[in-house]
Amino acid sequence: MQGFCDMAEKTRFFEGKKFLWDGAEYENEEKAKAMAKEYAEKGFEVEVWLQAEKVFLYTRRVVTEVVVEAS
Repeated sequence: MQGFCDMAEKTRFFEGKKFLWDGAEYENEEKAKAMAKEYAEKGFEVEVWLQAEKVFLYTRRVVTEVVVEAS
């Protein structure tokens, strides 16, 4: 499995909270932080993670409401 070590982990824990990788590799921290701002504006908690000279974003959002439609 070549390149596996360079990939981001799909999940990470920050301060005991589970975050999911957004699936993208960012060229630099500036671009990652711009995207992190967009996620934050949509109600996500965001963590920036630097690994092997790559930048990854991990996000989470707590579900506050569940809508169930009757069929």
